[in-house]
Amino acid sequence: MRTVVVTAIGSFSADIVIRKCRENGIRVIGCDVYPREWIADAGNVDVFYQVPYATDTERFMEAMMTICRKEGAEAVIPLTDAEIDVFNLHRAEFGEMDVILCMSDRACIGLCRDKMELYQYLEAHMEGIAIPTRRLEDACLDEIRYPAVCKPYNGRSSQGLKFVGSRREMEGFLQETDPSGYIVQPMIKGTVVTVDVVRSPEQEACAAVCRRELLRTPNGAGTSVLVFRNPQLEEQCRAIAGLLGVRGCVNMEFIEDQDGVCHMLECNPRFSGGVEFSCLAGYDCVTNHLRCFEGQEIELAECVKGMYIARKYEEYITRVEP
Repeated sequence: MRTVVVTAIGSFSADIVIRKCRENGIRVIGCDVYPREWIADAGNVDVFYQVPYATDTERFMEAMMTICRKEGAEAVIPLTDAEIDVFNLHRAEFGEMDVILCMSDRACIGLCRDKMELYQYLEAHMEGIAIPTRRLEDACLDEIRYPAVCKPYNGRSSQGLKFVGSRREMEGFLQETDPSGYIVQPMIKGTVVTVDVVRSPEQEACAAVCRRELLRTPNGAGTSVLVFRNPQLEEQCRAIAGLLGVRGCVNMEFIEDQDGVCHMLECNPRFSGGVEFSCLAGYDCVTNHLRCFEGQEIELAECVKGMYIARKYEEYITRVEP
């Protein structure tokens, strides 16, 4: 690949994605919904475009296709869930332009987006790996284990998540919510474990890098983590990736309980916000993600070292006013 478009370059994963693309000699076209002056990484791409929100589907798609044509882009690397969902519905248009969408296949993304369907699919093939899940509209309030977690069946990250401590609280929640759009799970106390997973279906190879999220932002992005090796969890993630048909890099989230058992929460078909942690620990998720779409062999995560990593924020002057 010589030219790629990277979306949402104000997001957590953008910095390492841009940097690794440039290290591989790739010309990077950056996009974001905010103006150049608001985005620190706008100064690190070859060309920057401000684009509409992905939720404004028609205008967003028109802008992305125009950018790809104008810049001669060979691939697009979407960094956020909303953008991936839109691209997933418009694969044909980019295929006609010979532009590769660097994300998993349609069926995999659809399965990851439906938390109920994902649970049922995993339960049928790997019983006990995922947290027991039921549709809220089908659940008997007396049979729900409290405290419970309610979340939109097609939600992203922690959006719409609601903790419910008792049947009485659940009755109140149901009075203000349409239960048909929610699933319910028992709340498991523990530490969030994120696993960056890269899989090449053609090569039948898969790498997994685990980390405990010790400190997180309210939106669920790790700021202090411990990268660690766990052969059993790594193998489980490789098996899940194979079942789902993952292509490229995704991130899987688990809750590790007090007994050290990891219960799967979800699979996000994109780079995690903390993908740079895995790169620092010895596995280049970005370069290997690109290899999955270039027909090249990916590396395995054999050189990953356990380590604590903390993230800090830096300030950049993006423009000086006259």
